[in-house]
Amino acid sequence: MSAQVPNAAEPMGPPQHAPTGTPPDPPSFPQVMGHPRPLWMLFMSEFWERFAFYGIRWALVLYIVAQFYNGDPSGEQPAGFIYGAYLALVYATAIFGGYIADKVIGYQRSILLGAIFMAAGLFMISIPSDEIFKLGLATIVVGNGLFKPNISTMVGKLYSVGDERRDSGFTIFYMGINAGALIAPVLTGWLAEQVFGTDGTPAYKVVFISAGIGMLISLVWFYFGRSQLKGIGLPPAGAESMSRTWMTAVGGVLAVPLIYFLLSVGADTLQWILSALFVGLAVMLIAEGVRNGAVARDKVIAMFIIFAFNILFWMFFEQAGSSFTFLADKIVNRDFGDWTWPVAWFQSVNSIAIIVFAPIMAWLWVRLGRANPSIPRKFGLGLIFNGLAFLLLMFALGSLVNDAGMIPFWTLFMVYVIQSIGELCLSPIGLSMVTKLAPVRLVGLGMGGWFLSTAIGNNLSGIFAGHVSGESGMDVQSALSGYTFGFWALVVPGVLLFLIAPLIQRLMHGVK
Repeated sequence: MSAQVPNAAEPMGPPQHAPTGTPPDPPSFPQVMGHPRPLWMLFMSEFWERFAFYGIRWALVLYIVAQFYNGDPSGEQPAGFIYGAYLALVYATAIFGGYIADKVIGYQRSILLGAIFMAAGLFMISIPSDEIFKLGLATIVVGNGLFKPNISTMVGKLYSVGDERRDSGFTIFYMGINAGALIAPVLTGWLAEQVFGTDGTPAYKVVFISAGIGMLISLVWFYFGRSQLKGIGLPPAGAESMSRTWMTAVGGVLAVPLIYFLLSVGADTLQWILSALFVGLAVMLIAEGVRNGAVARDKVIAMFIIFAFNILFWMFFEQAGSSFTFLADKIVNRDFGDWTWPVAWFQSVNSIAIIVFAPIMAWLWVRLGRANPSIPRKFGLGLIFNGLAFLLLMFALGSLVNDAGMIPFWTLFMVYVIQSIGELCLSPIGLSMVTKLAPVRLVGLGMGGWFLSTAIGNNLSGIFAGHVSGESGMDVQSALSGYTFGFWALVVPGVLLFLIAPLIQRLMHGVK
């Protein structure tokens, strides 16, 4: 759970703008366990927000098929399309959320407003109506754009630029992300399948309501805890009036129908829209690089080469919440005697793997010293590990299917682990890379490019998941065919990126 994931569960930060000067030192805070006291308040606010976000991840595609297609497997393809579009728009709106907090209402009010929208959306999707469900997803998207990019920025503002505890503080915060992502599927899956479910039918409404309650806890926690921040994250000078906040709220409400439209136009149309935005952004950044000279131009070119491979990574990594969920539900043998491993619990494996392997890989990069792989080669390794996960699925679906048409439990479990190692090679360095390669005057736009490339990958993940299921639903042969394509589509570009890394490194002009 990058996780899209600073991710390691998901990309961590917002689009951040190039500083115009040295940031002021933060206020003096009481210390708790060697860190500013507000860090722990932000930790728990993020924990509950991630609980809400990842609590529904496993259930969305299964619910769409069960509720709106009466359980018919033909619903798997449109479910994959909607899931991919939803994730894509979550990342795309982060571009705007950072700007609103920076320039319009400040970080605190943006976070509170985002929490309100997300909670409302989570309760809306529990209502069994196709229209209200999509409006609820759109409301969650708007709220996530206001909340997620900005709470990460608040953590950075607790420390001065030279504070040696800064990286450690982000690591603690990052554990909050993964703790929420770990616990949420376990709890919501248990409630839906074991406590409130009947005759093998999960109570999906309970999943969404539980997530909504988690989001309300995050809202209340931050509302009462923000006094600890001593003014950090308040509106910019001259923007203290609540009228701006009300106008932003109205703008968010008006944005919901637009997001609903984008969810409804179809994944292919959304792909054209996102691609057009990406091309426009690329033209602006490359033009700025050309104006700044050959070195700046080369760095922008290198950045966009990396963006292209980033799209590929997330296209296949995000099968975790779509086609892998159908695989777990239909083709993986989850029985252990009288007990069955819940489908939801597979979503927690990524967080477990991140928590276990992140310190190991951080140590490994340091231990390698001068042999530490370059940024392009780390991205190449990320693609290759992601591809190896699909190779394991190819082996399982081709050679390990039992008489009941099922593959062993351990194979899908290890797929999530192997993908997580690939994520750790790629995701943590993405935002840092952008700050080093984007033209100084347009770092914020460069961050937008990173988020947009991730959004494109997520939308493509839904399109790919739809093709894996096909019009009649997933079976062993459709899964084998789709995942074979996934293996080659990852490993060949991964090896290519590894081989051309010296060329890209020259375009980066010394950036490590």
